[in-house]
Amino acid sequence: MYGLIGRLRTTEAGRSEVVAALLEGARDMPGNVAYLVAEDAEDPASVWVTEVWESEAEHRASLDLPSVRAAIARARPHLTGMGMRVVTRPVASLDA
Repeated sequence: MYGLIGRLRTTEAGRSEVVAALLEGARDMPGNVAYLVAEDAEDPASVWVTEVWESEAEHRASLDLPSVRAAIARARPHLTGMGMRVVTRPVASLDA
């Protein structure tokens, strides 16, 4: 398994557009186990994305999917930068 946790910096007015673009683009990604988009509770200009993939190769391949490329293009005008990025190795999940 391969995991990523990353922070995206957005314009305050564009945060909801970034969230919507990410969620729309994340549909039907082969190899994706989990994809969570969260608004930062303390920073109105930050979005956190937590991803779990069956492999790093499947994550890389997802970046070439038309839906993902469209989501990136839709979000780009509202992004001001990237924040922290952490690679993880998921070992377990508890379903709620």
